[in-house]
Amino acid sequence: MRKPELAAAIAEKADLSKEKAAEVVTAFTDQIAKSLSEGESVTLIGFGTFEVRDRAERQGKNPQTGEPITIAAAKVPAFKPGKALKESVQ
Repeated sequence: MRKPELAAAIAEKADLSKEKAAEVVTAFTDQIAKSLSEGESVTLIGFGTFEVRDRAERQGKNPQTGEPITIAAAKVPAFKPGKALKESVQ
């Protein structure tokens, strides 16, 4: 499911226009991104937690030449699903 399809599904379920639902989806994702960029996690009880994790520096390989390279440390966004979400998928 892509963003427009998600907005359409929300519009139908919440009795909103597709444009208003698209604004809601955009505001939701923008706020999660803003919170993560500020180092905060976002927890939605029963759904899951969005957080920033530190990825350590590591050794890799250039796939074209096979030459070893160092991949720099980075902060990466991560999602940890909640219990209710895990159970709904099984």
